Amino acid sequence: MLSHWPIKKKLLVGFMLLLVIVGTMAFKAFHGVYAYRGLARSVRHRVRELPLASFLAQRINDLRVTTSRIRQANEYLLETNALVEQLNGRESNPFLYDDFRLKFVAVQEALDNYRAQLKINAEMDQSIADNRDEWATVREMERSLRRIETLHKQQDFMLETVIVDDLNAESDRLSELGVELPGFLHHRMMTFAQDVRSRYHTWMVLTWASLIAAVVLLCVFVCLFYAWIFRPLQILIDGSEHIAQGNFDYRIVLDTHDEMSKLSAALNDMTENFQKIRTGLDREVQLRTKQVLRSEQLASVGFLAAGVAHEINNPLASIALCAEALEMRLHDIMQQDDGKPDAEHNQEISVTRNYLRMIQDEAFRCKEITEKLLDFSRKSDSQKHDTDLRELVRGVIDMVGHVGKYKQKTIEFQAEEPVIAPVNAQEFKQVVLNLITNGLESIESEGKVEVQVTQTEEHALLIVTDDGCGMSDEVLQHLFDPFFTKRRDGKGTGLGLSISFRIVNEHQGHIEPASDGPQKGSQFCVRLPRRPDKMKEDLKHQYQTA
Repeated sequence: MLSHWPIKKKLLVGFMLLLVIVGTMAFKAFHGVYAYRGLARSVRHRVRELPLASFLAQRINDLRVTTSRIRQANEYLLETNALVEQLNGRESNPFLYDDFRLKFVAVQEALDNYRAQLKINAEMDQSIADNRDEWATVREMERSLRRIETLHKQQDFMLETVIVDDLNAESDRLSELGVELPGFLHHRMMTFAQDVRSRYHTWMVLTWASLIAAVVLLCVFVCLFYAWIFRPLQILIDGSEHIAQGNFDYRIVLDTHDEMSKLSAALNDMTENFQKIRTGLDREVQLRTKQVLRSEQLASVGFLAAGVAHEINNPLASIALCAEALEMRLHDIMQQDDGKPDAEHNQEISVTRNYLRMIQDEAFRCKEITEKLLDFSRKSDSQKHDTDLRELVRGVIDMVGHVGKYKQKTIEFQAEEPVIAPVNAQEFKQVVLNLITNGLESIESEGKVEVQVTQTEEHALLIVTDDGCGMSDEVLQHLFDPFFTKRRDGKGTGLGLSISFRIVNEHQGHIEPASDGPQKGSQFCVRLPRRPDKMKEDLKHQYQTA
């Protein structure tokens, strides 16, 4: 079904496949780059926690040291009980009190900085930026600081052992929390390494699967592009080369059912039409060549026939005249012999009469042949006029129908409409007469000759068909040669069809004989141009094109 799609859709499918391949590879590349970038940023920001956590732990330790010194001072005061009654805690050791206050503020500032960094890290990759434990610790440290702040704000807290013990307990707790903070990050970094390793294996599998899928899609794209584009183009190129080399029987076969297939069909149609034109032109060239050769032969024979006819015409006239004169001299003797009874007839006189008549008949027959020879050799310059061939042929058929030896034979005439062509009526009557009489001579008494007059856009057609003795290939080849005849009675001169061929050729037409073989009848088709000047121009154009 895909092969039936037009090239536009096929190219769109190929483009989509290519887009999927490029998109998949681009997605993997960009995802890897952005994942690496996110990981680097997360690590960079988390690494910033370490110095802050260390600094916070250091400040807490400083506060714890100060708290320990306060405890030592409290124990000392309790042991000596000196000036307890007269001095409060601040007056007894003002330097220690201020130091505790400064260390407490430093712890608060360090905790604030650490908390701000945690907020920044919360926007990073959750696999490494998961700082819920840190936040819980920070909140616990804030509670401890609030308790410490509440304790040290009390009057004479340094003199109260309970308060000092609570301060030391909160300081120890705060110190423990400060120690836990870097441990969370260290533990998460170890866990993150394992998670990254797992992710690495997963993404490697996905990358290889994507690569294999991309390669498969690329192979599919190449195969489809080859089957849809390259192979049809190569077939078209090979077919065009075959045709260009003169192999006009070659046909391009494409089963793509798209524009390529339509193009191959158009090339095949063009080749077929060109082959028909070339075949027609070759046939026309052969026909014209045969006509030229036959015309040259007829001209040579006509020239010879004219000389022979002229030389023998006078002796034949003398022979006929002498035979007629001799018959007139013996007329009285023949009349007397005719008046006698049959038993008394002179046999020599009867023989003499028959010989004289035979001499006269053969002399006149020879004269008729010489007249045909003169007609054959004579070049016609007669004028041609538009003539209705239907009426002309009908007149010839009516005339032939009254000839005694043809009365028993059937002539069928078919002409539905007037057919007008520029001809010399007398000459074309001779052509029609020759063709019809030849057909009548070739059939038996129950045979039939069909005469049809019709027309096409360019030609007027005269078709004479008989069901007589037919013709062999040898007869067809020499049919229009002068003095060639195959009449069954042996009386033909062999000039009728030669004269007809010359007349048709002078009318810029041609005559086509056809027969399926002996005893299978024959057909003569005479084609005359309805516009001779246009036919000359068309023929000249065809030869120039060829």
